[in-house]
Amino acid sequence: MSKPDKSAACFPPEWEPADVRAIQSLASGEATPDMQKRALDFLINKACLTYDLSYRPGSDRETTFAEGRRFVGLQIVKLLHINLAAIKQAKQ
Repeated sequence: MSKPDKSAACFPPEWEPADVRAIQSLASGEATPDMQKRALDFLINKACLTYDLSYRPGSDRETTFAEGRRFVGLQIVKLLHINLAAIKQAKQ
């Protein structure tokens, strides 16, 4: 039996116990500022592979799957950088 290809878009990211604690604490509303940062870093950089190239040679499905992961990460990053004050002011 061959080992799964860790570069496949559908392969789960590697994580550490501290990543799990950070995500679980974020979900329960008990995360410290450092845990919040770690949780977001894990989601953006490891789970979503936001800054990786989506293209997977030889498989348009792998590429599509990778782009879906990346899209989620880009939406999180976008929300982190939106200037709410400017949006509220523009609506007035």
